[in-house]
This record gives sequence, structure tokens and C-alpha cells, in this order.
Amino acid sequence: MKLKVHETGSGDRTAVLIHGIMASAGTWCRVAPLLAARGYRVLMPDLRGHGESPHAAEYSPELFAADLVESLPAGADVAVGHSLGALSLSLAAAELRPAKAVYSDPAWKIGGDANPNLEEFAAFTKRATAEQVRKMCPKWADEDIAAELDGYARWDVAAAGWLAEAVDMVPDLPVVPSLVQAAGDPRLVPDDLAAGLRAKGFTVTRVEGTGHCVHRDDLDGFMASLDGWI
Repeated sequence: MKLKVHETGSGDRTAVLIHGIMASAGTWCRVAPLLAARGYRVLMPDLRGHGESPHAAEYSPELFAADLVESLPAGADVAVGHSLGALSLSLAAAELRPAKAVYSDPAWKIGGDANPNLEEFAAFTKRATAEQVRKMCPKWADEDIAAELDGYARWDVAAAGWLAEAVDMVPDLPVVPSLVQAAGDPRLVPDDLAAGLRAKGFTVTRVEGTGHCVHRDDLDGFMASLDGWI
């Protein structure tokens, strides 16, 4: 599937930013301008069933990854994926071959009993208000809340159906030099997983005081943790 790919910046380096589930390219509304100011052309796809990309009859990590390969140029200077975007990027990395990959709180071990309220939350996204999102995410800027609501309005709730079964897709090895940016909340990247990833050759850093959306909870900490990677 050809995805809608948003673009900003006109630098001679290329950065790819890949959003997580229920979101859209708008999740990068405060990150993209910072990268553009550093001389990057920034490409931000909407995954299938999200944002301005088409809805689909089927959804899976493998299909999300195949769409990235179909829609993005290979050889970007850096590719950053958050959550589902990180999982999809890891599956596409061998073909996309970015010079560097950053996996922000990757959803490599997720689904099944770990998400018992997923269906309920998916339904909630269609009626959520700014006040409710602000209560859930008190550290977010107004732009992030607006982008989240826009993502909620556009996404296909069927895009989360594959999470009914537990997923364990931790990469065996980094395909390219790779940073795992773990949130302060250790649910997706607990310390034992972080240690195992380091043993495999990944660089792992933890941005303390953040929840799952590191780039929204602490933009400065997010950017600081990328020193040497962007």
C-alpha cells in the first residue's frame, strides 16, 4: 500500500519519523521542525489505517512494515519509530537501510493479556475530548493534544485487531546502528529486556520521568537522548 507521506524541511540529510498506533504523522508536530532546523528533510508517513493513508482489509506488523518499504526511500540518514512505528521500522530496516535507526519505546512485546482494555480504549478514542486527553497526559503541549485528537478521529479501530494475540518480535540483532530509547515507564522496555538488547549490540538509553510517548512528555529529554544519532 502506498502511504501518505508528509514532508517538511529542505536540508541535504533525510530523517524518517514513524508514528505509533492510533496516532498519525501529526504526533511529530514539535519534533519535525527541530530536525528541519538541523538541516534535515523530514518524511513522516501515516501508517495504513491512520491519518490520511487508506484504511485496509488487513492489518499486521508485517503489512505495516511492507507499506513503509513501498512508500519511503531507502538510505535515510536516520529513521525514528515510536511504539508500533518502531516495531514496523525494525521489520523494514533490512530493506530501508537507514544509516541509523532509533526505536522509541518500541512495541516489540505487546498484545494479548497485556492489553485487556484495548477494545474499550479504541472505542473511547472516537469520543475523547481535549480535557480527557490532557488529564491522561498532563505533560503534553496543546499542539500534542490537538494532534492526538486528530489521530483518534482518523484512525481505523480495526487496525488494532492484531493485538488480540500476544506479540513477541524483539529483533535478534540490530540491522543498522540502532538506539533503543526507553521511556521512564518500564512496561515496554523493562530492565531485563534493555540488558538483553545491549547484549545483542543495541545502544539503549532511558529517558527518566516519561511515559510511553517520550517525545511528547519531555521534548528536551527526547532530543537530548538523540545526541550523536541525529
